[in-house]
Amino acid sequence: MGPVEELIWSAGGCAVIDGGFATQLEALGADIRDPLWSALCLISDPDLIKQVHMQYLEAGADILVSSSYQATIPGFVSKGLTIEEGERLLQRSVNLALEARDKFWKVVQKLHNHNYNRALVAASVGSYGAYLADGSEYSGHYGRDVNLEKLKDFHRRRLQVLLDAGPDLLAFETIPNKLEAQAIAELLDEENVKVPSWICFSSVDGEHASSGESFKECLDVLNNSNKVSIVGINCSSPQYIDNLILKFRKLTKKAIAVYPNSGEVWDGKAKRWLPAECFGDENFEVLVRRWHASGASLIGGCCRTTPSTIQAISRVLKKRS
Repeated sequence: MGPVEELIWSAGGCAVIDGGFATQLEALGADIRDPLWSALCLISDPDLIKQVHMQYLEAGADILVSSSYQATIPGFVSKGLTIEEGERLLQRSVNLALEARDKFWKVVQKLHNHNYNRALVAASVGSYGAYLADGSEYSGHYGRDVNLEKLKDFHRRRLQVLLDAGPDLLAFETIPNKLEAQAIAELLDEENVKVPSWICFSSVDGEHASSGESFKECLDVLNNSNKVSIVGINCSSPQYIDNLILKFRKLTKKAIAVYPNSGEVWDGKAKRWLPAECFGDENFEVLVRRWHASGASLIGGCCRTTPSTIQAISRVLKKRS
């Protein structure tokens, strides 16, 4: 039994992923209006990142996702940093999560009665579109010059640096198309990565990947990979999740992770959230029961969800009062 399977088992069949990271940084006063987005705080305020991790652990998260979603070496270099400084910041993202996890677990172990699990740390690896910061992680339209080898080269060094920091698993997030999923799966094989990985897609219609490709096409390239343990959906509307879990259950035998956003829609060009049906914490309590019953093994939140959302999810899954 691997670390993820052991965690899912100890969590009663469904582990809790943390929630929106940039959302909570902004709630604590961070100004992240920058192409680096939440990764900007790796430079300006790393203690704030650790504070957010602690809040999600207290809310009941079993898996902490590092603050490296939009952190890339080219992105740091564009801010005037050296390659070596960029690599150190990537490792810092994992180290901050590991430090928060270990500090929290030391406190929890002194309690006589608790319902927490020792959390795992997932190193977040955002899509190529996240680096572009132009909203293309929600379209998958990267241009004709972006091919399989270019995507592998883009992810390779970041992957190596993050792995050197010692995360428990890798979280490839908001993947919009089959090409990038294939590039990641092949890269994991080429690098002989030993830690488990998940690849989560985005969907803007609840039926297809954001590129418009069918999920059958996307999952076919992952089903033969023993390096990808988990597949799923993140940063998509909660209203789509039921249908997508059922669809995925027919297309793969891998564990399924779902961590939707609040239901609002991100306008990547205007850099703002557009009003839409917003799902509050009470909605998540109802929906989480269905998602777990439908076959999701890991459930959490993405953009615009908060520690209170994760607390609501944890309360349902762990019956924590």
